[in-house]
Amino acid sequence: MDMEQQPIRLGVVGTGRGSVFMSQAKDTGFKPVAICDNRGDKLDIIKQRREAAGKGPMKFYTDFDEMLKDDEIDAIALANYFHEHAPMAIKALKAGKHVLSECAAINTLAEGVELCRTVEETGKIYMIAENYPFTKVRLEMKRLYESGELGELLYGEGEYCHPMDPSTTHNIAPGLYHWRNQIPSTYYCTHAIAPIMHITNTVPTKVNGFVPKIEDQSFRGSEIRLQDSGGIIVCQMSNGAVVRTLQGAFRNESNITTLHCTHGNCEMDRVSGFLNVWHTKSNRGDKPGFRAYSPSWPANEELANKAGHGGGDFWVMYYFGEAIRNNEQPWLNVYRACAMSAIGILAWKSACNGGITYDVPKFDDEEDRKKYENDHWTPFRKEGQDDTGMPPRTLSNWKPLPESFEIAKKAWEERKYMGLGWTKADAELSNIKM
Repeated sequence: MDMEQQPIRLGVVGTGRGSVFMSQAKDTGFKPVAICDNRGDKLDIIKQRREAAGKGPMKFYTDFDEMLKDDEIDAIALANYFHEHAPMAIKALKAGKHVLSECAAINTLAEGVELCRTVEETGKIYMIAENYPFTKVRLEMKRLYESGELGELLYGEGEYCHPMDPSTTHNIAPGLYHWRNQIPSTYYCTHAIAPIMHITNTVPTKVNGFVPKIEDQSFRGSEIRLQDSGGIIVCQMSNGAVVRTLQGAFRNESNITTLHCTHGNCEMDRVSGFLNVWHTKSNRGDKPGFRAYSPSWPANEELANKAGHGGGDFWVMYYFGEAIRNNEQPWLNVYRACAMSAIGILAWKSACNGGITYDVPKFDDEEDRKKYENDHWTPFRKEGQDDTGMPPRTLSNWKPLPESFEIAKKAWEERKYMGLGWTKADAELSNIKM
C-alpha cells in the first residue's frame, strides 16, 4: 500500500460500529470526511469527541440520501442495522460510491439478486466487512492449505457463539422490534462460514438447518429475545466437502475453525488460541505427527496487533482500500458476500420445514439467480407488524414474561429510546404473535 497516494475519502453510516472504520482509516489509506446517523444526539457526541481530540473537520448527516449527494465522498462504510445493509448499499453504488458493508450483506434472497446486479451495472467496488477470516491463526491456516500440506478439505467446522446476558442485550437492543430481539438463530452465520470459505476458496452450494427443540431456561425471568438457543447449519461446499457451522446464543463463547483434510487436520485451540496441526504416518512426510504453535502475522504486524477482532478490523479496511486503488473486486466480493449471508436465510427456512435441503443461489449466474428475484421471505417485523409469515424462532409457543418486559423497558427508558418497544407494546404485548 502506497501511503503517499491521495487518501480515499470515506463516509461512515452508524456512530457505533462505524467508529471502528473511522479509527482504522488513517492506517489503511482512508480519510473520514462524513458520518451519518438518524440520531442527532449520537452525532453530537462524535462531534464533541473530535473537537476535544483536535481532529479535523467532518460533515454530519442525519439523512443518508443527502449524504450520497456529497461529491467529496469516494466510499461508504455501512455499519447500520444487521438486516438493513443491502438497500443502502444499492443506493450508494448507484450514487457512484464504493461500498464496504457490515454483515450480513442481505436480508432476503431478492436483495442478493438486486445487489449483485447493481455491482455489475455500476462497476463500483463492493466488499463485505467480514473480519473473522483475517485473524492471525486463520491466515496461517490459509497459508498451510494453499501450500498443499493439508491436502483438500473433506469436512470443516466453524463456530461463532456469542451469548449475552439480558441486561447487556437491553442496552444495545432497545425495543421489541430491534433486530437483535428477533433474529433467528442461524442468521448470524458469516463469522463461522467465511473463514472456511477464505481458507479453502470454496463456496456453499447446498444447505440444511436445525435448531434444538429444547427451551433454554437460563434467563427465563428477564429474557425478551425471540430466538432459539442456537442454530446448526450443514453445507455442501463447491468442492464436495461438508461444513457444519454453529452460531447463536449457546452458552459459553465459542469462536473456532476446524479443518479435516486429505493430508492432515488443523484447528484453533479452544483454550490456548494456538494452531494445532496433525498428520498421520501415511501423509506426514517430513512433518511431525502433531505440532501446536502461535503463528506470526504475514505482514503489517504492528498495525494488525492494535486492531480489534484479532486484527481483522485492520485487514478488512486494508483490503477494501487495495481493491479501490487497484480497481479490482476483492476476494470478499458481492457474490461471496451474498452466498455466506444466504446460508443463514436458507438454513432457517430449512429448520422451519423439517431440515430439508435447499440449493444456495449461484449469485454470479444471472440465469440461476433470476429464480430468486422475488424471494422476499424475512422474519424481521417492522414496528406495528405482528407477522411476516416467517417466525423468528421454532419454539413458537414462547412469549416474554411481563416482568421480563418491565426490566427491558426500564433499560430502554434510561437510554432515552422512544420507539414502539415501550411506548405502545407494553399494552399490546399479549397480542403480539411470537
